[in-house]
Amino acid sequence: MAQASFMAPVRSTPRRTLELELEQARHHGRWLSDDEREALADQERQQESLQQQQRQQRRKLLILLGVCVLVPPLWPLALALTLYLLFPLTTSRLAVATGLSLLVVGGLLAALTAALLVALLMLIF
Repeated sequence: MAQASFMAPVRSTPRRTLELELEQARHHGRWLSDDEREALADQERQQESLQQQQRQQRRKLLILLGVCVLVPPLWPLALALTLYLLFPLTTSRLAVATGLSLLVVGGLLAALTAALLVALLMLIF
């Protein structure tokens, strides 16, 4: 009797595998080759690892946000982190746009300062 119960999981494993393959075939409209099933499995593993990394990053940012809320001078950083956690794509785009505009304004101010300095030196000499 011990052998019969030992053999039951072995018989159900190929059946479960066939059921999974049938479900994949229904989903894709055809039977997948071994290479295609392997590629799909690799893609799913990559997606899972990416999601795990995103969860870890989010957890770290939440901890940093908690620290920033407790220290009043860091409240602006806490606001930025809150916006990033709520709207990551929009905040990233906004940060890039802000950085680029700061570079442009800084360059314009440097050019204006240089032009004023040259004009002042021309007046003096």
